[in-house]
Amino acid sequence: MAILVTGGLGYIGSHTVVELLNNNFEVVIVDDLSNSEKFILKNIEEITGKKPDFYPFDLKRKELLTQVFDAYSIEGCINFAAYKAVGESQERPVDYYENNLFSLINILQEFKTRELSNFIFSSSCTVYGQADEMPIDENTPLKMPESVYGKTKQMGEEILIDFAKAYNRKISLLRYFNPIGAHPSAKLGELPIGIPNNLVPYVMQTAAGIREKLSVWGDDYPTVDGTAVRDYIYVVDLAKAHVAALKSLMSKESDKATIDIYNLGTGKGSSVLEVVKAFETANNVEVPYKICDRREGDITIAYANPNKAEKELNWKSETSLEEALRTTWEWQKYLESRNN
Repeated sequence: MAILVTGGLGYIGSHTVVELLNNNFEVVIVDDLSNSEKFILKNIEEITGKKPDFYPFDLKRKELLTQVFDAYSIEGCINFAAYKAVGESQERPVDYYENNLFSLINILQEFKTRELSNFIFSSSCTVYGQADEMPIDENTPLKMPESVYGKTKQMGEEILIDFAKAYNRKISLLRYFNPIGAHPSAKLGELPIGIPNNLVPYVMQTAAGIREKLSVWGDDYPTVDGTAVRDYIYVVDLAKAHVAALKSLMSKESDKATIDIYNLGTGKGSSVLEVVKAFETANNVEVPYKICDRREGDITIAYANPNKAEKELNWKSETSLEEALRTTWEWQKYLESRNN
């Protein structure tokens, strides 16, 4: 019995594959390498001593996906496969809707035909928009996301909920806050293509001299220092939550619809400048920055109430912001050593 991990060589996917292998799951990866690199597969094997099976193709190629399902006894799926750049999604909306939703539907068609269950969806706190109250729990009302990327996550959730109800299947929607950091081995981490879209990779590249200065978008928010606040969760802690959610689904009755929803965060918000200062302290480096105007669509503050995941999955984030940022810098040094 195997677990299909789509987008399994990407940032969160690769860390989750490691945790699955460490928990003795058989893993099959499908990844089109549009936002990842082939060397990550080798590094997963070096970390775990196990080599997952890997298929490099686009999930929109339904005939190839069917061949994978024919070849393995699939027991569940963790779906990370999606375009994920917020800004780019506004410029290429049709591409984002096609890629993020058609690939999901193709997997669910196989699940429906083969009467499979145990599906975990990589969702996002963007489905809440700017929440009216903090912290954000699973009962916080959803709002229409500002970005096309966020809309594809919300639509994906709706598709999966309808799927679970119609066919009595088990699903889990994991709403991440802001994943950061790298594996302790320094052999896995975030690989931004082009100019980073997320804060920490931009901080990392600025500290390394790849970028001249970090752009801080706005210093007039009603926060502790005027910069936007987010909940930054260590990627290995986040990966472990996927294994806990999968085990939870697999333990439940197979003939009833199960729809589990969890917010995955630390429960603590940190401002942009707090992250910059923590990175500097953790790694004894300097991160030059400049204050810019706010970006359209950016929310002011968002941090999780992760109590439900702790209660039901026996999971919680355990790694400090400083330690997560230390691993990020080790990952950057590893990348530099590969390029030399």
